[in-house]
Amino acid sequence: MRLFGTNGIREVVGEELTAPFVTRVVGAIAEMIPPGPPVVVGWDARTSSPAFSRIASGTLALSGHRVVEVGMLPTPAIQFLVPRLKAQLGVVITASHNPPEFNGIKCIGADGLEVDRAFEEGIEAGAESQVTSSQPHTGIGDVTTHPSGAHEYVSAILGHVDAVAIAERHLTVVLDCGNGASCVTSPYLLRRLGCRVITLNAQPDGTFPGHLSEPTIANLADLAKAVPALKADLGIAHDGDADRAVYVDASGRYIPGEEMLTLLARDAVERQHGGVVVTPVSASQSVEDAVRPLGGEVVYTRIGSPTVTHEMQVRRAIFGGEENGGLIFPRHQLARDGAMSAAAVLDLLARRKVPLADLLTDLPRYTLVKEKVACPVELRGDVLARVTAAFEKDSERVVTIDGVKAYRDGGWVLLRPSGTEPLFRVFSESKDPTRARALAETGLTAVRKALADLGVPS
Repeated sequence: MRLFGTNGIREVVGEELTAPFVTRVVGAIAEMIPPGPPVVVGWDARTSSPAFSRIASGTLALSGHRVVEVGMLPTPAIQFLVPRLKAQLGVVITASHNPPEFNGIKCIGADGLEVDRAFEEGIEAGAESQVTSSQPHTGIGDVTTHPSGAHEYVSAILGHVDAVAIAERHLTVVLDCGNGASCVTSPYLLRRLGCRVITLNAQPDGTFPGHLSEPTIANLADLAKAVPALKADLGIAHDGDADRAVYVDASGRYIPGEEMLTLLARDAVERQHGGVVVTPVSASQSVEDAVRPLGGEVVYTRIGSPTVTHEMQVRRAIFGGEENGGLIFPRHQLARDGAMSAAAVLDLLARRKVPLADLLTDLPRYTLVKEKVACPVELRGDVLARVTAAFEKDSERVVTIDGVKAYRDGGWVLLRPSGTEPLFRVFSESKDPTRARALAETGLTAVRKALADLGVPS
């Protein structure tokens, strides 16, 4: 039974994700860990998160574990707190950027990193066999709260940037919290950095009334209008659990995630005079083009923050991240962290003393296209096998770290099944926008043909 995708369990509330399901999963978690060190429980702003978190806390306590509830916080804040509270595990109730009908569960190890696949497989096996470890009344654990987590997390980020220099820039920032967990941290962080902060969607609301929690260009139309209208220096937006940050420049231009990944990778390598940058196979070639002349090395992984962070730990990387706005600053913690990303961008603006748009002008230029096709979960393996066979026949080079990435004349195309949704994702890139689109269409056609061959109507 496979429950975990690339970033935790995510299911529709009231359908797959029910009270008995959460009890089974958390019961399996409780059975896998020894009594003693506490377990941290935290959650995001979704309507079902408080209720599911209480099921998690109660199940763990009834199994003999000490539970520390840290409340509604960004996922990276919870990851930050797990090792600092000397916990052996963190359980986070979140579905990150998924639509409001979803929720989920992810586990954080004692080191603050997302747990590995072997641990997830243990949970899946226990949930399938419905293991329980209820204790007699003398063995029940307790549930306590830790209310200062937001302050501790924000203070830690402040220690990694030049707050005085940022304050001297007198920057005006429009911050879109997306009605998510960042409402309790990011506005306060930016104000402590001396910014004038104008907020959008800054009240937690799991129905996401402002816009859906995925920070796409379509969902951030209000932010793109607000920044130039208010004569702000930039706009910053988070997804639902604030492990990502995306940006809008002073003109209102939405900055693609691959540009910010490249910009901050180059800055990290330049400041460290070399070093390893870790990023998934979906990342733009611009990252490699930007860091190699400065002595940097790029290491590619499967898509998903757990694989990126674990590889960063092994390689002692100086920076890492994904093109979706999830950036990792190991000097702070090995986790995608939207608030740390925001502070790092403000620090870069303070050091360079130019607008954000100016910092992007000399980056290597590519067009990265992202598309998706609905694909039943049970057919993902068959579809992948068919498209891999097709691309192996007529591509210059094929990489199968994650899905199939085919290098062709003038660019590349990557096809892979989503680990969190019933989708097949298609990425393509070229310096020529027309060629990038053509490569994407080649990928989309291949996926649709595979689905048709398997009896799925278009």
